[in-house]
Amino acid sequence: MTRQLIGSGSSFEAQIGYSRAVVAGDWVFVSGTTGFDYAAMTISDDVVAQAEQCLVNIESALRQAGSSLADVVRVHYILPDGALFEQCWPVLRRHFGEVRPAATMLSAGLADPRMKIEIEVTALKQGRE
Repeated sequence: MTRQLIGSGSSFEAQIGYSRAVVAGDWVFVSGTTGFDYAAMTISDDVVAQAEQCLVNIESALRQAGSSLADVVRVHYILPDGALFEQCWPVLRRHFGEVRPAATMLSAGLADPRMKIEIEVTALKQGRE
């Protein structure tokens, strides 16, 4: 089985020593992804905007892996303040409403106090016709 490492250009990947995503066969494992715009290394103060940017970042990694959000089978949401999760539901429903992956929401501290949400996904590439 081949293993492909995917980077986003985030300075965190080099500093910490991880990949944005790892492709192993038909599986794609996307690391916990925050709402940073990695090109500018900026982040919104708004949890909903951060959730949207998380998914933009995740979609980019999945695309590089030959996959998409439609292939996501598992998602973990991590928020320092679990009370903010409901605000993100419309964004999450728009991206995952038809996919309906297995999901877990955890409330835990994140590496940077500006981060209000982190999203991690696992995808199984489907046969493309």
